[in-house]
Amino acid sequence: MKTFCLSTVLFLLSLGCLAQIANDNTMTVLINGTEYKTQPRQIKIGNYGYFTGNATKPDRMVRIWLGDFYGRSAVESGTYLIVNADNPDTKENIKKAQDLGKYKGIAAIRYVEETKEPRMEYHMGESQNNNETLEVKNTGDGFIEITFSSKLTGTYWKEKASATVFGGLGRLKDKMENKVITQATGFDSNIDPEGNGYKKQDKKDEIVLTNGKMRLKSN
Repeated sequence: MKTFCLSTVLFLLSLGCLAQIANDNTMTVLINGTEYKTQPRQIKIGNYGYFTGNATKPDRMVRIWLGDFYGRSAVESGTYLIVNADNPDTKENIKKAQDLGKYKGIAAIRYVEETKEPRMEYHMGESQNNNETLEVKNTGDGFIEITFSSKLTGTYWKEKASATVFGGLGRLKDKMENKVITQATGFDSNIDPEGNGYKKQDKKDEIVLTNGKMRLKSN
């Protein structure tokens, strides 16, 4: 226990000076009627680009993925077809967007909220194939503006008992470190429960995002 506490303290101290870099990025969205406001970041993972707006206490994330018809990150001005976030770039989704002839590409939205600390339980929402759209505008001054609304399918996730038991103090330490990384850098470090030692529960609901507005510096 002493070793765990000491290593955690050292880690926290090492990141203590990494306050989130101030920027002019902004994001607001109503989540089931309640305003969520934070500074978004653009994160590139391989060929894909993510726009993510995170907050802590509790950990929360709104993540938008934009792609063209060739599996690449896309930020061109225009309208994007919102598709199933769990499996967005399928041939069917891409063909539908292409055939309609009015979309620049496809988009997916995911929302995650920690409902029991430390990252024991989550409420997650994913966009679906509901013929919803998202608008992107390159303002000409180096910024991108994204406007969106979407009805997400909500699911609930709990940490597996086996992950808690066998992960022990090491898993708890990793959670604490990931929380600090999320807070210090704006990157949603391991906040997504899927495939990360959590089990989806039977309960489902709907998470409604309205009047979403994101403005951020283009990378």
